[in-house]
Amino acid sequence: MNLLTMEHVSKAYTDRVLLDDVGFGINKNEKIGVIGVNGMGKSTLLKIVAGIEESDAGTISMGNQVKICYLPQTPVFEAGTTILRAATEGNYDELNRWTIEAEAKSMLNQLGFTDYAEKIEHMSGGQKKRVALVRALLTPADILVLDEPTNHLDNEMSEWLEEYLIQFRGAILMVTHDRYFLDRVVNRIVEVDHGKLYNYPGNYSEFVRLKAERQNMELATERKRKSLLRTELEWLHRGARARSTKQKAHIDRIHAMQEMKDIQEEKRVMLDSVASRMGNKTIELSGICKSYGEKKLIEDFSYIFLKKDRIGIIGHNGCGKSTLLKIINGIIKPDVGTIEIGQTIKIGYFSQENEYMDESERVIDYVKEAGEYIATSDGKITASQMLERFLFDGAMQWSRIEKLSGGEKRRLYLLRVLMEAPNVLILDEPTNDLDIQTLTILEDYLDHFDGIILIVSHDRYFLDRTVSRIFAFNGGGKIRQSEGGYSDYLIRVELEKPKDGQTIAENMSDAASAQTGESDSKKTWKQREKKLKFSYKEQREYETIDEDIAKLEETIEKLDQEMVKNATNSVKLSELMKEKEETETTLEEKMDRWVYLNDLAEQIENQ
Repeated sequence: MNLLTMEHVSKAYTDRVLLDDVGFGINKNEKIGVIGVNGMGKSTLLKIVAGIEESDAGTISMGNQVKICYLPQTPVFEAGTTILRAATEGNYDELNRWTIEAEAKSMLNQLGFTDYAEKIEHMSGGQKKRVALVRALLTPADILVLDEPTNHLDNEMSEWLEEYLIQFRGAILMVTHDRYFLDRVVNRIVEVDHGKLYNYPGNYSEFVRLKAERQNMELATERKRKSLLRTELEWLHRGARARSTKQKAHIDRIHAMQEMKDIQEEKRVMLDSVASRMGNKTIELSGICKSYGEKKLIEDFSYIFLKKDRIGIIGHNGCGKSTLLKIINGIIKPDVGTIEIGQTIKIGYFSQENEYMDESERVIDYVKEAGEYIATSDGKITASQMLERFLFDGAMQWSRIEKLSGGEKRRLYLLRVLMEAPNVLILDEPTNDLDIQTLTILEDYLDHFDGIILIVSHDRYFLDRTVSRIFAFNGGGKIRQSEGGYSDYLIRVELEKPKDGQTIAENMSDAASAQTGESDSKKTWKQREKKLKFSYKEQREYETIDEDIAKLEETIEKLDQEMVKNATNSVKLSELMKEKEETETTLEEKMDRWVYLNDLAEQIENQ
């Protein structure tokens, strides 16, 4: 059953066309995720569907009984309202008041609120967003329109919201960058790209596959068109002996093909900057404690950062994650403990709320404050060129920051941080308001970043993708360290949960056994470690493996030469290609074996 239909809808702001003659529909029980580069019109599409904004052209039709509830990206509440009143506003009358308030309190509790009488003006932007989310979920609606519902939710809250929306009996249209969330909740993806809407059935994983197929088909069609055009142009240049009607039609077809626009290459953010050199001394925390009143945030925490540390910091909202980052960055001081920072350390701090951005400035001036020229891996480039790499074209560079979308502001802020050439990157909720495409590029940039990275994030996918150690705030100021990404941490926590009839100590022992592969019979005793040594076969292999690898590389080189000579002999060429493939497989196996044998030789030498 169709709930809402948009036909030939267009929307532009001055010279920026966000929606260009698009069609769109929402069916009953559909759960739709909207994605696209920041500034392309995702939030605008949601506002038009919700009736908050009008389109410049086109028609929108829906059933008379269809109710829509809209969660804005930045909600506004009346001053003096309590949290409970703000969450239930417009959702009850005297008959159902107690039921609605009970539901609201349950949801508020899930989202970290316990004092329901607290005034809304005392709340942070993230807390207001969570209150607005409760209000939206309580509102009876056939279509829920949610703009970034996962922003400012910790991991447990995100999982709770996932389950709620999966069970929701109605249609959902939402913008979110949380890829795990999209994978679990939605059954259709809509991509907003250069004024057009592209529909993909399925979740986020299916979207990635289908988009790759679409782009490959478009490129194949484009190659075919250009090949045909070259043939036609050759015919035209040779000249026809007579100009018949048929030939005139031929010429018209060539002109039409020439006027067709080439497929626009997808513009992507280009993250590139050079990190400053790092000396031997990094950052050393010793006995750090921090409390606010009776609330202990950090209790006796010590850590020496290694040069290539990739650390993800997790925990409930308000537990002290951002406080730890600010202590490391020198913004606030610990109550007890010392922080030593090496002379060569240069910190780049990407804060949660863009606190250090003057929105009255022009984009180009804000960037130039960091320098007229920026060092990249390709050499120095101008501030304007760097802005273009971050998808800020000429017109946008001269506009004021306040005119940018929330995601564009975050992208600009990230650019400014990277321009300072830090060798320690501190990222506080970097995924908030950044589009998925920018996130994937940021992830790739962090893979190659030559320095220390600390990330506070509730984006489970982002943490799994970027970090190799977790600092988990477990309450009472205690910070637990765990190797691996976020999913590894969850597995470890699950293993440590006591089974029925088992003490915590017994379960911890079992968990350790499960992780190390230790059998039950070895829980109380261990064999004395044997000295490492080569077996006879390994010793012979170690002595000859370098020569074997050289011979295989020489064989591959000869096969390449033979393939060039037999390029026109398809039978012989096929045989040579098969032989080369088998030789390359053997070489790969030899190289893996070489690594193992050399590591073993080093351990034998050092024991």
